[in-house]
Amino acid sequence: MRLTSAQHETIIYVPGHSSIAIYQAAIAKQLTRISAMNRAEKKQWETVSSQKKEEQWKRIPSEWRLPVPPPQQTTNLLPLIRQSNILTEQELDITENYDATALAAAIRTRKLKVVDVTRAFCKRAALAHQLTNCLTEIFFHDALDRARELDAHLDAGNPPLGLLHGVPVSLKDTFKVKGYDSSIGIAALCFNPATENSSLVDVLLRAGAILYCKTNVPQTLMALDSHNNVFGRTINPSNTALTPGGSSGGEGALLAMRGSILGVGTDVGGSIRIPSMCNSLYGVKPSWQRVPFAGQEDGQKRGHDKIGVPASAGPMAHSMRDVELFFAAVAEQKPWEHDPDVLLLPWNSVSTSGPAIPKKRKLTIGVVRTDGITTPHPPIANLLDEVATTLAQSDITVVEMDITPLLSQCQSLLNAFFSAEGGNTIFDLLESFNEPLSPWLQSRLRRNPSKDLDQLQELHAKRTVLQKKFLSIWKTQDGEGIDAFICPVAPHPVPPIDTYNTVSYTSSFVLLDFPAGVVPVRRFTSSDITGELDDGPPIGRWDKYNRTLWKNFDRAIYVDSPLCIQIVAPKLQEPKLVHVMSVLDQVLSSRAQIDATAKRSIEAKL
Repeated sequence: MRLTSAQHETIIYVPGHSSIAIYQAAIAKQLTRISAMNRAEKKQWETVSSQKKEEQWKRIPSEWRLPVPPPQQTTNLLPLIRQSNILTEQELDITENYDATALAAAIRTRKLKVVDVTRAFCKRAALAHQLTNCLTEIFFHDALDRARELDAHLDAGNPPLGLLHGVPVSLKDTFKVKGYDSSIGIAALCFNPATENSSLVDVLLRAGAILYCKTNVPQTLMALDSHNNVFGRTINPSNTALTPGGSSGGEGALLAMRGSILGVGTDVGGSIRIPSMCNSLYGVKPSWQRVPFAGQEDGQKRGHDKIGVPASAGPMAHSMRDVELFFAAVAEQKPWEHDPDVLLLPWNSVSTSGPAIPKKRKLTIGVVRTDGITTPHPPIANLLDEVATTLAQSDITVVEMDITPLLSQCQSLLNAFFSAEGGNTIFDLLESFNEPLSPWLQSRLRRNPSKDLDQLQELHAKRTVLQKKFLSIWKTQDGEGIDAFICPVAPHPVPPIDTYNTVSYTSSFVLLDFPAGVVPVRRFTSSDITGELDDGPPIGRWDKYNRTLWKNFDRAIYVDSPLCIQIVAPKLQEPKLVHVMSVLDQVLSSRAQIDATAKRSIEAKL
């Protein structure tokens, strides 16, 4: 609180009694004292960070705390969960051997109690956090209270509240949960608990979900790692030298540690798909009017998304059937009655009753190999070849799609939208607590003038023209429909911390509002290290940077990291997208099993 003029010590200059110099010195001394008092009273981000971390620690029961700090290593952290001996055998079984769909069924049939399932995931989330720093808000106590209520509901003979009855669901920190902060790692937003829930939070609660924690994000939500000054850095569970991705990086790490069975992230540039790739998860960014997004905290003024590019909320999961469970559970609650942005779109599963793909026609899948901005590394290009070949051998029509003339225009246009507000609201928040930018952002983010009305109109006009041109890509030259296309998630494998720098393969589909998802295919092997990029000149600065992650680079760091593909469908055709992702996942999994069996047979003969 700054001193007012009424609080200032009065100094009167009386001619003949004091010199001008003495008067000026007194004024200077007074102003120095006032400035020092104001600085002392002004809260600092370091103090807030310390208080938030202390609050976190107190919300983890002492019996769930690891006895010693986790080892500093670059190997898989997942085994440390079992080695802690904190989880019971039943809790290990619940958290490791079920997906969300199986858990929901086990709860409905009373094979499992909601309270046991909830306690298992609360404990595992606590351990995952201690190993990877993936959590922000912790509300285990509230979750267990709700679990007991949901058990009593079923024990009384009542039907489940919804498809997620008793299923623990974790949330990215942007979602508001009444009574808890949504600070998104910014000191100025801490200790200001939400007074109401985000729309999707209410929808999930009506569907019967158990909400028990929120997860870490990068400062400003505009980074591709997950570090902020309040909570610190989230690390990748499978290799602590690699990034867990962002901005839903805490969600990705928690799921990878199986501290969550079903998570919800948000995506405006790749923030669901990038962490899904980095943590070998299934994730979907829907078109923005499919899933409720209202009531999020993103550090911006309300309504800014209406003049920019809207973000989407979507699932991150361990199986494709869990992805579909999420969409079905949300649609069952008629979210269009609670969020004005959501369209009336019931969930019609293509595999059962949906009309999106004629039953007499086999799938037609396109292959988009490059965005025309960055050239994929050899293992990424080879992965697309492998997937395309496998699909063609599985009664799926595969067609090449060269859409680089259009796709290469998307990133620069989206960047213009991202800078529409000039970053001024975020900088105001940071400066109010003397908070510096995270290291990765320091050379990438600065204040700029906000765009005026004419500039915004021009951006939207360009976007509309580009979206209209893209309508033609969903037909082959013969006029046959293309159901979806595959492309890279990124032009490189999962990179080291703070080196993920290219988002055009994901952000383009936010600009176009195409639903897009990630499917894990396999792990990076030592044989993937071979192969070189063309020695010709780079396409541009993004391509030049991308080369630094392959040329004259220790590629061994990529070994055993996940390799994934991205699948993209037409606008608002999420049922088709999920169906295609499920089919491709089954085909690729079957092929992997066949290859593994053949390899074991050869090794046995040798």
